[in-house]
Amino acid sequence: MNRLSAHALTTGSDDEVFDLLSAELNTRLPVRDSADFLAELRKLPRGLRAMAATYELDVSLALDDLGWHFGNWHDGELATETLEGLRELGADEFAELFESAFQHAQRFWLELGSENWMEWYHGSELEAAVMPLNDRAWKLWNDCPKGLFTYWVEYARKAPERVGARYDA
Repeated sequence: MNRLSAHALTTGSDDEVFDLLSAELNTRLPVRDSADFLAELRKLPRGLRAMAATYELDVSLALDDLGWHFGNWHDGELATETLEGLRELGADEFAELFESAFQHAQRFWLELGSENWMEWYHGSELEAAVMPLNDRAWKLWNDCPKGLFTYWVEYARKAPERVGARYDA
């Protein structure tokens, strides 16, 4: 059930808009690590799809780094969705950094998919290669009031129809 109102998205506070978007995503995608996640993600309106695809990257930037992200979320299709989502949301510099990190990660894809990838990662060539990208991504992320979620709010205000908002409420 869609609870998004174009009026609420364009007039609510940033926190209210974020809460509405989060609630809608939690309703439509209750389990992020299910086998059906990508199929369900692709059914969402364009904006919600971008938001859902970038959620885990925001968590990774808050807790870890770009290289670690590809170990935690070791799925090339999801990485492609994340990159497309960043572009859809207008997070262009994040998209460039993510794309570069993904190119590096692909060179070490087998290691990232291994059982002991966490032990392998620290001190690895991949960690060294993405460190400058991490530094820039963390600076950008810290400069955004709500990390990548800042882009969610801006996007929903500019294009409520792309997140599936109703205009009748």
